[in-house]
Amino acid sequence: MKAVKWTQYGPPEGLQLGEAEKPTPKDNEVLVKIHAASVTAGDCEIRASNVPAWLWLPIRLFTGLTKPRKNITLGQELAGEVEAVGKGVTEFKVGDAVFAATGFSFGGYAEYVCLPAESDDSVLASKPSNVSYEEAAVVPVAGLEALHFLSAAHIQRGESVLILGAGGSIGTFGLQLARHHGAEVTAVDSAGKLDFLRSIGADQVIDYAQEDFTRNGQQYDVIFDVIGKSHYARSLQALKPGGRYLLPNAGPAEMLRGRWTSLTSDKKIIVGPARRNPADLNRLKELIEAGTIKPVIDQIYPLEQIAAAHRYADSGQKQGNIAITVSSG
Repeated sequence: MKAVKWTQYGPPEGLQLGEAEKPTPKDNEVLVKIHAASVTAGDCEIRASNVPAWLWLPIRLFTGLTKPRKNITLGQELAGEVEAVGKGVTEFKVGDAVFAATGFSFGGYAEYVCLPAESDDSVLASKPSNVSYEEAAVVPVAGLEALHFLSAAHIQRGESVLILGAGGSIGTFGLQLARHHGAEVTAVDSAGKLDFLRSIGADQVIDYAQEDFTRNGQQYDVIFDVIGKSHYARSLQALKPGGRYLLPNAGPAEMLRGRWTSLTSDKKIIVGPARRNPADLNRLKELIEAGTIKPVIDQIYPLEQIAAAHRYADSGQKQGNIAITVSSG
């Protein structure tokens, strides 16, 4: 089968299309013929070894100290069709259309992958019926992240939500989910994305290069910092009494400070990681099929152009998601 080889840490040129042995499912696994995958921020960060210092060694011990292990194919989310099931699998059958987050087993940049039917790391569910494989493939990682944090915030109708990094994968799902809850949404991103953010439902937009939301005198019920670039103390001041500060990319220091803030004030700090379970992925499926949220795709690349897709992701210009077409059938 075709599979992308990860040959070195660093630039996208370390991703090269090659051949690999087609996997065989274990008793508890499903063999998925992959039709589409995506380029997540996590794929790019791990490829480039651009991770927080406290995570560098654990990740390198897993992926390879000096160069990537030969058996690792990147790609953290995908959509495809079940081709075979292990004898212990009852949840899925051959021919089912599915979408999945692979967790740290990766494997999306290939024609086939084996995934557990149930797992604490990966998650697999039936694909939404009203979207393409490419659209379904960009949902699991970012969609689950946005759903987890906005559900934890218990947003009430009429509350104000600010999303920092609203134009990216998590941000576009977060914006739509916040609107679904009846919130008024302020989206923060670069100038080139502001019209796009208005088009998907933002009530207010802020160009982060021209205006610091922590210094403009406004306060919000919820601040969702998707990219981890907000100033902690000033962001707390920008929260209304009883406000919630969502930090999916919090490091150890933010986790400790967040715990202290939650214990000593009326403001709540919610940190990661997001849970991954079939119930939440099925919830996203229902929301997509109802037309409540829609996957937003900026560019679609064939698997042969995976390096170009990663270069575009690295540019910071993408609006929403980048999909990868792996197989058309």
